[in-house]
Amino acid sequence: MTMTKNRKALYRIITIGLMAALVYVGNYLQIKIPNGVLVTRIHLGNSMCLLAGLLFGGLNGGLASGFGAALYDLFDPTYIVSAPYTFISKFAMGFTAGALRTKNEKVRVTLAAITGQLVYIFLYLLKSYFTIIILGGTQEAAWTAVGTNALTSSINGILAVIIAVPLYFALRTALKQTGIYALIAENDAENKQDSAKKAKPSIIAAIAVLTAAAIGLSIRLSAENKLKAKRAEEANSLSSEIKLQ
Repeated sequence: MTMTKNRKALYRIITIGLMAALVYVGNYLQIKIPNGVLVTRIHLGNSMCLLAGLLFGGLNGGLASGFGAALYDLFDPTYIVSAPYTFISKFAMGFTAGALRTKNEKVRVTLAAITGQLVYIFLYLLKSYFTIIILGGTQEAAWTAVGTNALTSSINGILAVIIAVPLYFALRTALKQTGIYALIAENDAENKQDSAKKAKPSIIAAIAVLTAAAIGLSIRLSAENKLKAKRAEEANSLSSEIKLQ
């Protein structure tokens, strides 16, 4: 199906918005697990991130993943200051899955999904570790938090791959009769190219520095926000005890 440039851009915006909405909703299908100061979750948001990347490629899938997950954080006081880091880590997951899905063989698609999930797990555990350290916790406490979060992240990752891969093949077939399929075909064509345009080293370096700065700032703000919430909770608890006495 041949499309004009404007129509293709419209389909791309619609697709990113739709997948971002699915990522957002998937985050609400969750089980929260308190972990000291931190809160970890088992949810279905990651499966939608992987699906977005597999279907629509690295950039489109990454943007849908990042926007959808960051939007969820922005509407939850517990995670609001984590939104920038969430955008980066979820973007990385969707982008990786989309960039590595070079063919439609089940093994290759599954490996692309697994790799995308592993990239996110690494970034999430990195955030968990440094959050505890910034809060003044010990190395032991930080690694304990990482261990607990690694367990829930692994469960999330397994669920995401199990859900996203079959959905990819089912939706790919179903979307062949729609205009949106042109974006999938375009992604396939891009993945089949033997050579790609390489970005200038200076641009890559600048992006890396800015990303690292955003990650560091987001982790620090998240840690400070959690610390304030914990102190407020302790103060309220102490106040209630005084009143009872």
